[in-house]
Parts: sequence; C-alpha cells; structure tokens
Amino acid sequence: MDAAETTKPNDRGLKIINAGLFRMATKSMAQAYIILGFKTHHGLLEDVMDTPWALIEKAAEATWPGVPGATPQPTYKRDDWAAIWGSYDAVTDLASPFAVELIKAYPEAKVVVVQRDFESWWPSFRSQLRDTVMREPMSSIQAFITSKILGIRPVHATRKIILGFCNAKTRLEVNEARARDAYDDYFRRIRERVPPERRLEYKMGSGWEPLCSFLGVEVPDVPFPEANDKVAHNEENQSRHIKFLVNALRALGPWILGAVVVAGAWLYSR
Repeated sequence: MDAAETTKPNDRGLKIINAGLFRMATKSMAQAYIILGFKTHHGLLEDVMDTPWALIEKAAEATWPGVPGATPQPTYKRDDWAAIWGSYDAVTDLASPFAVELIKAYPEAKVVVVQRDFESWWPSFRSQLRDTVMREPMSSIQAFITSKILGIRPVHATRKIILGFCNAKTRLEVNEARARDAYDDYFRRIRERVPPERRLEYKMGSGWEPLCSFLGVEVPDVPFPEANDKVAHNEENQSRHIKFLVNALRALGPWILGAVVVAGAWLYSR
C-alpha cells in the first residue's frame, strides 16, 4: 500500500445529512440518529478539544471566500469533507450550514429537512449564536484563549460560518433581513437539489414513524428525544466555557508557577 492510500481519510460515506440550521432541534435529531444506530456528529455531543476546528474553519473559507479574515482555499471535494466528517454516518449542527456542499459530495446520502419557523428561529439564533460567539470583547478574549493557549479555533471557525452563511462582514450585519435571505436561500437550494424520494420533510413532534420509515429502520421502544431548549443550551454553553478555562489554566500552569518562583526569588533577594 503506498503513502497516498495510507493517508487518505477514512470515508464511511455519509448516510444522513440533517438539513436543519443551528437552533433547529439539531441535538434532538442527533440523539435520535444515535438511538437508531447511526454514528452521528453533533458539536455539543463531542469533546470540544477533539473537534477539527481548523479544518472546519478552512471549509468555511472555501465555501464563502469573501468572509473576513479568510485565506484562499481550493473548492472542497469529497475527500476534504471526509477529513472532517468521513468517520460518521450522520451529521447535524456544525455540518448543517454546509448541507448544500455535502449533498453534492454525497449524492447517495438521505437528507432530513428540519425547518423551524423563521419568526421563532431568528431570536434564538441571534441570542444563542450570533451574540454569544461574536459579542465583543468576550469573543476576542475567548478567541485568544482557545487559539493561543489551547491550540483550537472554535471561535474563529464559528464566526466565519455565521458571517459567510449570512453574507455579512460584521456581527451587526448579521441582522434579521440578511438572516431571512440566507434562511430562504438555504432551504430553497436544498429542495431544488434533493429529489423527494431522497428527502424527508420532518416536523418535530411527529415521532419515530416517519423518520424510521424513511431511513428503513425499526421503530425503537423509547420516546423520541427532546433536548437543548434555551435553558439547557445556556447551561451547556456555561459548562463548555468552564472547561475552556480549566484547560487554559492547565496549559498555563507551568508558566504561572515559573512566574511565581521568579517573583519569589526576586523578593527574597531584596
């Protein structure tokens, strides 16, 4: 086996693309796919330190080349997407803004459309995503800690996804009008590209039957998951921020100890 074969990403071939944006029951859907036996990616169900943020950031730059701070990237092909999500059967939240590109790369995948009404989605997206990830100065502080101390780039990647998806340059440009245009274009393009036999229009509250019938699996003997309401989402975000802080303190531990030792020696010598 040559070097190219040994380094080629493991590509299981996506079976399910969950076409529903952030704050559109993505965690509930991810848990449903897991119950049904599909290896599923959802950002809040993964260890944030293990998520390939640098690759996701490059994917955002390749998908939306005009996003602020982007470096030139070639158009993403299947092998590029496989480097990020190739070991999964199903993808949800972090992959959802790239659904149109993933549909092109994986034409055999089934697409589950979960569309929340815009009027209820936009306030949730604005407060839980836009204002959490992009509000200054906390955003820049978090970006510095995660990239310079922890060596990961979740803030940078998520910023570029939000700005690129909404065709915006700043947080304030991610407004209701731009979000509405992006929302309408997203669902229109998905429905244009995916034939009805490969697409399920799933309504939350419909239970297992339509989803299991579409995926060709048996209905499980457990309730359909309901997860990640606003309160739970805030609690999870707080938990992730605490984990960032703990990891940062661990990374800085030797430097802090060294500074204390040097300061103590200096004081003792006086």
